[in-house]
Amino acid sequence: MALAGERTEQNLDEIVSFPEWREVLNGASAWSAEVKQAHVRAILGLLRACKATGRPLSAGFIRWHLARAGLTENARRAERAAFAWLFKAARAAGKARPAARGFVVPEVGAQRPADNPRRSGPEARPAVPPLAAADQGGAEWERALITAIRRKGFLWRTEQTYRAWAARFARFLAPRSPETASGDEVAAFLSALAVEQRAAPSTQKQALNALVFFMQEALRMDLGEMDFRRARARERMPTVLSKAEVRQVLEQLPGGYRLMAEVMYGSGLRLMELLRLRVHHLDLARGQLNVYGGKGDKDRLTVLPESLREKLEAHLARLREIFAEDRAAEAPGVWLPEGLARKYPKAGVTWEWQWLWPSREFMQDPETGRRRRHHILDGTFQNAVRKAAGAAGMTKRVTPHVLRHSFATHLLEAGTDIRTVQELLGHQSVETTQIYTHVMQKPGLGVRSPLDAG
Repeated sequence: MALAGERTEQNLDEIVSFPEWREVLNGASAWSAEVKQAHVRAILGLLRACKATGRPLSAGFIRWHLARAGLTENARRAERAAFAWLFKAARAAGKARPAARGFVVPEVGAQRPADNPRRSGPEARPAVPPLAAADQGGAEWERALITAIRRKGFLWRTEQTYRAWAARFARFLAPRSPETASGDEVAAFLSALAVEQRAAPSTQKQALNALVFFMQEALRMDLGEMDFRRARARERMPTVLSKAEVRQVLEQLPGGYRLMAEVMYGSGLRLMELLRLRVHHLDLARGQLNVYGGKGDKDRLTVLPESLREKLEAHLARLREIFAEDRAAEAPGVWLPEGLARKYPKAGVTWEWQWLWPSREFMQDPETGRRRRHHILDGTFQNAVRKAAGAAGMTKRVTPHVLRHSFATHLLEAGTDIRTVQELLGHQSVETTQIYTHVMQKPGLGVRSPLDAG
């Protein structure tokens, strides 16, 4: 099986990192719907096998996977066709690269420690380094982007976002390479987002930031002035809960999640600001919360509810116990920003840098492959809030961000100056804060409906 092209020698291998494969497959006009469905089933099965053995997706792994027992010849032929398409499409997108070493056959019944419920402590390690840790990209333009991103010390999530936009731009340009692009073509891509895909302004702005960084920092190209169609802003009123509704939702949340929601509502935090809180961000004595690296990488102070002081002190006492257990087990320290980790390599094992909302289990660091204690995942908390809203009988669409909207609106209704609310929320412009004046209770000058007036 020549999935790796001419690289058929047993000591060579080729690795694929191609998260967009399904999108590309759906857009392939040469395949019928039945063939596409068969390809999807085969590729998903392959990816599950990669996960179960802890191995990256590679040509060598596919050969090993196809040789498994119990597979009929017809099924083997169908899977072979699916995998051949996958590699061909990955190469065309610049998502395939030579492996650093040859393929090693997994042991029978191989299972990643992360998938074994009996091993969740710091001693658990992946069978091989995760692809993300060693992923330097496929095409030259992607490698240049990764190098520029990591030189700047951007967050892993930012790297994923920028790489995804660069890949979409590369598909937009195909068969040409991004190295040959100009500012006009970047503008054409951004216009297509607004006109053809009707992207939101925030989505278009994210694409703009990613592509400007890609072209100027990674490829060293001057884009000049770009003229493109701006995405149309669709002003939507934020969903706001009454104080009674906030209490009803909070009452349905289990202990740990309730305290998280109370801090989010009581301090007006964004979701990721809440999740990334560290122990030293709390200033219980002064009733303040220090928010570091908020939106736009800006720091600010916000209010910390006095009513939560005892709960937070009890929560910190429980965290002390978890911290002591991790130190006794010699667990790796918590993740730190690159600059801080370089300057103070031991800070991750100190008390003040521990997460305020740590996960119960150790998780694999996508950058290094090490298993360490991370903060609670955003999806976990979002699901908890949604379930609580349902249990409380809410007919509104309630997400964690609704708590932040409610914080701002309730402060304005209580007469707090809008500039103060702007500072507490971390808004760059007061115009952003003014949207809450449109959803305050009793809009206008206390106008009563004529139906109520009798």
